[in-house]
Amino acid sequence: MSAVLSTAAPAVDLIAVKSRQQAAWSTGNYAVVGTTLQIVGESLCEALDLRSGTSVLDVAAGNGNATLAAARRWCDVTSTDYVSSLLESARARAQAEGHKIEFEEADAEKLPFPDATFDAVMSTFGVMFTPDQEKAASELARVCKPGGKIGLANWTPDSFIGQLFKTIGKYIPPAPGVKSPALWGTNARLEELFGKTAKQIGTTNREFVFRYRSPAHWIEVFRTYYGPMNKTFGALDAEKQAAFTRDVLALMESGNRSGDATLVLPSEYLEVVIERK
Repeated sequence: MSAVLSTAAPAVDLIAVKSRQQAAWSTGNYAVVGTTLQIVGESLCEALDLRSGTSVLDVAAGNGNATLAAARRWCDVTSTDYVSSLLESARARAQAEGHKIEFEEADAEKLPFPDATFDAVMSTFGVMFTPDQEKAASELARVCKPGGKIGLANWTPDSFIGQLFKTIGKYIPPAPGVKSPALWGTNARLEELFGKTAKQIGTTNREFVFRYRSPAHWIEVFRTYYGPMNKTFGALDAEKQAAFTRDVLALMESGNRSGDATLVLPSEYLEVVIERK
């Protein structure tokens, strides 16, 4: 018995992991990157077939791409994130467009809403990064009304972003025992997370295309504004920074379809529509 106990995996400190993640996403200014992803939020709202007056919750909303897409369809939208500066950016965008949206700082793993509050719950490249995946999925289902819909956009493991996080992991190993965010981009994991609460899980493979002046420009923008990249560069010495940059450039080169000096780089994601029991 003692031998078994001594070889058991240590418990994962999910609170500490979440704290580090929150610090990472608060670094830089994700809104600069996030705004370029607007088309994904629009596509997800169409996939959900949102109607005027639908009550919608956007979880881990960032600077509000899906939030604004739903508001443009005259839905009653509540937008949440655990990074207050991103909500401020989303609030400014909403004000500029004249939308009335409720913004609330909230943890995706502990949503401050009663059961069965919303007709639709959604998240674009957000909730997939929570350390406690089961808890986050449970919360999405809990606040969604029976017969409602949960809409997600999740990077797949083989996508450019999925491979980017693998590359980051070579230099900054992830916390032991924490599951890869890219698992949310697989049908098998979605079935594990939502199978008991879903009437149906529909998925569509889509691509988002990163369009930048050059691969070097993409690295400059992401190194400056994208929290996980910013933190990675900050944690490496000059030699490892150079090696990491070479690895990322090689990854980009393998997928760049521009044919010129610019970057036209597709990254696959899974568009998910879950019908709640």
